[in-house]
Amino acid sequence: MKISFSVLLLCLNAALFSQEYHLSGPNKKLQLTVNLVYGKLVYSVDYEGVTLIDKAPLGFSSNEGDLTQNLTFVEAQQNELSKSYTQEKIKQSQIDYKANTLRYTVRNSENKEFSILFRVSDNDIAFRYEIPKWGDTRAIVLEEEVTGFSFPQETTSFLSNVMRPMTGFARTAPSYESAYTADKPIAEQTASGGYVFPALYKVKDEYWVLLSETGVRSLYPASHLSAYQDGTFYIEFPNQKENNGYGSSSAQLGLPGITPWRTLTVGKSLKPVVETTIPWNVVEPLYEPSQDYEYGKGSWSWIIWQDASMNYEDQKAYVDLAAAMDFKYILIDAWWDERIGYERMKELIDYAASKDVGVFLWYNSNGIVNDAFQTPLNKMNTSIERKKEMKWLQEAGVKGLKVDFFGGDKQETMRLYEDILSDANDYGLMIIFHGTTLPRGWERMYPNFVGSEAVVASEMLVFVEDVRKKEPYNATFHPFIRNAVASMEFGGVVLNDYLNRGNKSGQKRLTTDAFQLATGVLFQNPVQMFALTPNNLKDAPQFELDFLKELPTTWDEIRFIDGYPGKFSVLARRNGDTWYVAGVNAESESKKLNLDLSFLAEKTASLINDDKDGDTFTKEIKIPKNGKLKLTIQSGGGFVIVNE
Repeated sequence: MKISFSVLLLCLNAALFSQEYHLSGPNKKLQLTVNLVYGKLVYSVDYEGVTLIDKAPLGFSSNEGDLTQNLTFVEAQQNELSKSYTQEKIKQSQIDYKANTLRYTVRNSENKEFSILFRVSDNDIAFRYEIPKWGDTRAIVLEEEVTGFSFPQETTSFLSNVMRPMTGFARTAPSYESAYTADKPIAEQTASGGYVFPALYKVKDEYWVLLSETGVRSLYPASHLSAYQDGTFYIEFPNQKENNGYGSSSAQLGLPGITPWRTLTVGKSLKPVVETTIPWNVVEPLYEPSQDYEYGKGSWSWIIWQDASMNYEDQKAYVDLAAAMDFKYILIDAWWDERIGYERMKELIDYAASKDVGVFLWYNSNGIVNDAFQTPLNKMNTSIERKKEMKWLQEAGVKGLKVDFFGGDKQETMRLYEDILSDANDYGLMIIFHGTTLPRGWERMYPNFVGSEAVVASEMLVFVEDVRKKEPYNATFHPFIRNAVASMEFGGVVLNDYLNRGNKSGQKRLTTDAFQLATGVLFQNPVQMFALTPNNLKDAPQFELDFLKELPTTWDEIRFIDGYPGKFSVLARRNGDTWYVAGVNAESESKKLNLDLSFLAEKTASLINDDKDGDTFTKEIKIPKNGKLKLTIQSGGGFVIVNE
């Protein structure tokens, strides 16, 4: 057999410059392609044969070598993965995860190797870098990643920009409190500071891609997306100016070492995006819980009654509110140490316990990284003070803490998060973070973690008129983006007409009661502090209070029903045998829906909805035999259906 020189040269070029591997999910719709082309590593993502990400770059540079170019192929190993687990704190309690895996290994010109481990399931891709020990080198500074996401030019996006460091209240930014924009062409996403995770993209008018990261802990900084650059969004490390310049913005990695997982959720509808569990599928618990933590609803004076409520009598009134509503907890916010004091706080904790109400106490995380001045201060930022304080908290009977004002994503800050969580578990304390980063798999990694803010949350409704006007608009994003990848402690469900103690004038609420109740279902967090006030026990309709008394905060299943970010959202959650279907409308006109509720066909249910005047009502309904239910949501309104 004769082989021409040109054919031989072509074969040699293919072997030298390209080593291509394909990996599909179990149902074959989602396909990953990995190439090593001209010494650079790239990947592509196709769904149903349509390219959604094309030749996006991979690799990194470090103080011990450049792993972005002049790479050669070493080996590739494929395998299958199947695991089942239970997780009470997320959107679904029982998870079966099946994926096909590829470990793709390359080396640079200095014979330094690294691998990328990919996992591809039916609608999700997760990947991370794995770096072995390089000779005698035991640690590296990973200075930059070239990890990118390259979308078709006509793609639109739903992104939230990174807040400028050392801005905002008491120089505590960034804290993931920028709103999302809807359907913006990617070429226009040029914010100099980049964009936070998660990020949602609409590709070719019918496909959706949700990007995020998970598995971030003390061993790596949290990252974000760059501004759009030449067709690609790149992974970027934190701004060096964060946290007053303290700490490195790079990653200090011991060898052998791994990076966090970057995740892509892909679908032809928003259903896979809403229902994904990929942030938790690829991580494992880091320690055992010291006790069985209990989840539930709580009352919270500060959100409506503000700083003036930080006194013994007002907090006692909120304990009574929690008890009357069958809530498990009360959150006592800033200044409690100065205005109530440790001795009387112990009395208040005992009083709450007599009412079967547990106490969460607020703490300032600050040491020297910003100017937040609220107390208790300097109790959480060092190991000695933290353990001393937590010993008192355990002895006093406190159930959990809300720790606030972090303002940064550096590895040093990730270490502080982890230290607080680990120490708190030793003392039987749950942790909520505010003024904070996105939790990245933390519900599974840290057994006593029970939620983070990381959103334009309820406090901004009080402080900013524009946020009140855009409350429905902002709310429609969260099931598809922020709350799709992590628990979200929003602190909402306001039943006051005005967002203040007097409830007669001032910051007027612009949404209906049904809207507020619906967000109690739409926004998921295992411990959720609601914005009720003691006067609501008398001035709110009894059916609304009864609904909130029964509303769960943990769920067994989630289903996407309908919606579009920035316009409206409808989803269903199941707790035990009871389904809750909830929706809100951000559009300027009422919206007529034809909902597919086949899983409730012929069942009787209670409906809470608004009439055309915005007045909230309740009535009993029966879901038709075909499961199709016609329903109208008012502008700025919402609805909830609960099967009986």
